[in-house]
Amino acid sequence: MLKENRRKNTGLIETQVLSLSYGQVVVKPIGKQHGLVPDSYEGYQVLEPGDIVIRPTDLQNDQTSVRVGRAKDHGIITSAYIGLRPVGDWDGAYAHQYLTTIDSTKRIYGMGSGLRQQLGWADLKRMPCLVPPDEEQAAIVKYLTHANARIDNAIAAKRRLIALLDEQREKVRADLFLGLPGSAARLKDIATIQTGLTLGKDYGAQELTSYPYLRVANVQMGRVDASTIAHVAVPEREAVRSTLRAGDVLMTEGGDIDKLGRGVVWDGQIEPCLHQNHVFAVRCKDVILPEFLASWLSGPVAREYFYVTAKKTTNLASTNSTTLGKLPIVLPSLEDQARILRDVEDRTASMDVTIGKSEREILLLREFRTRLVADVVTGQVDVRAIAASLPDTPEQDADLGSLLDDDLEDVSGEGEE
Repeated sequence: MLKENRRKNTGLIETQVLSLSYGQVVVKPIGKQHGLVPDSYEGYQVLEPGDIVIRPTDLQNDQTSVRVGRAKDHGIITSAYIGLRPVGDWDGAYAHQYLTTIDSTKRIYGMGSGLRQQLGWADLKRMPCLVPPDEEQAAIVKYLTHANARIDNAIAAKRRLIALLDEQREKVRADLFLGLPGSAARLKDIATIQTGLTLGKDYGAQELTSYPYLRVANVQMGRVDASTIAHVAVPEREAVRSTLRAGDVLMTEGGDIDKLGRGVVWDGQIEPCLHQNHVFAVRCKDVILPEFLASWLSGPVAREYFYVTAKKTTNLASTNSTTLGKLPIVLPSLEDQARILRDVEDRTASMDVTIGKSEREILLLREFRTRLVADVVTGQVDVRAIAASLPDTPEQDADLGSLLDDDLEDVSGEGEE
């Protein structure tokens, strides 16, 4: 029902590089092809739309990543992944949903072999599989397409609400820092700047341990989004140099110009945890509160500084530790810093509550999706009658936008009282 993809990129017939990211096979832009880039892409495998990809490495250390995806584009991906093409009695979309269930229910972790529990095609090809009749496979795929579309719409709406509240919260902070009295300082004089882990290094035969690590995407405006944490396997000595401590202020090295250098205090919610080289960990000395520094980064002085000093490309910007160290800061007394932070908290408390609620709801929606797909794909829930009543293409839920605007208006009103 599945055959291994053995088509190599001989002669460099394909140039579009793909990657597996959180269950999605996506095009990897040239600007993001960093780390351990091969000398030649001839050894990569060629994927066609509909091919299924499984990341089979480091099963023993990393049991949280989403390992199965389905290609939507022509392109090439590392041959370290298992590429599969449905044949025979399995519909491609159903095969993808079935293998996603094998992954999400953790059955995949008992199949590997070797020191790092490597998974290969030989481990997979004899796996017993369910093969419903063609019409039942089609009904399952149709139902899940509609269900996933509605879940995706709901998650997108909650993410938009979170983004809008983040913007409002940063505006409150910025207003409180206008005309702030205090002594002048540079960041390098009142803190140390720790650079993070560079991905893609070849550690040879060294013993590796898997650690969670933060990326730029995890460092939001005023908060850490820990709902999706990546893992990386590195030697212990490498991990020590990029391990976060509670109280570190996380600052981004690159991204959108308006978000460059955004800061948030790491509260040690995951231990141990590393950070990527695109995220700086700033360790404050005893003259400045970490929360005050994180708030200062949203203020007009810091925003103007990053705008002027950043290295800009077409739609992205970046900074470095040297430039970061010269960031000007107005430094009030610790008592005044604490007072300003209390004012920020008072004005943003309702926003924080709604953001936290929305993040929890996103996690619940993801958990619901995982369980729903598993129950439907394995036949525990019969969806044939429901699928027959559904249109061929999922409809966009027009009510989500108005519901989102109502929620935002409610929170904004609470914050102004």
